[in-house]
Amino acid sequence: MKKIIWLLVVSMFVFSCGSSKKTSSKRVKGSTKTERVVKDTRTKPNSPKETPKETVVIEKTPERVPTSTDDYIAIFAPIAQEEMRLYGIPASITLAQGILESASGKGRLAVEANNHFGIKCHEWTGARIYHDDDASQECFRKYNDAKYSYRDHSLFLTGRSRYQKLFQLNIHDYQSWAKELRAAGYATDRRYPEKLIS
Repeated sequence: MKKIIWLLVVSMFVFSCGSSKKTSSKRVKGSTKTERVVKDTRTKPNSPKETPKETVVIEKTPERVPTSTDDYIAIFAPIAQEEMRLYGIPASITLAQGILESASGKGRLAVEANNHFGIKCHEWTGARIYHDDDASQECFRKYNDAKYSYRDHSLFLTGRSRYQKLFQLNIHDYQSWAKELRAAGYATDRRYPEKLIS
């Protein structure tokens, strides 16, 4: 009997000394991403006083292709609103441009390159996709995630002097923003402002 008890105590000790990792998954409300948090409570053998560290690993889930313009707005409105807070570009204008340029997220550039604004390569050194636009097989920027397309759109407008007049306009005056975007040369289509406004 003593041998059995001794064997149980030793096996409990051996199993309790193994690595103690806790994993939990959580889905952010309204998001298409799943975030997995791995808590590693082990300490390094050479530093027993070290506090446990938490490592966050964001796993990318497949992008959801919007089924309608309303669906597009539901998916990308939070990103456009964050860009408005950070860069002063009306979320309504950003969403209208995304809807127009990406065919509500269903266009080739949006689906294959996460490029929702038709931003061409210019001085871009990242991944590329070639697509017929004003000319045959023009170079467009390719992003790992659509949110980077939204950020690049903000940086594109704030970083070029020809768009500086936009930032003197009232952030709630989307009609003036639409007209000034065309005047500054964002698009060649003469009806671009009307399309954005509608």
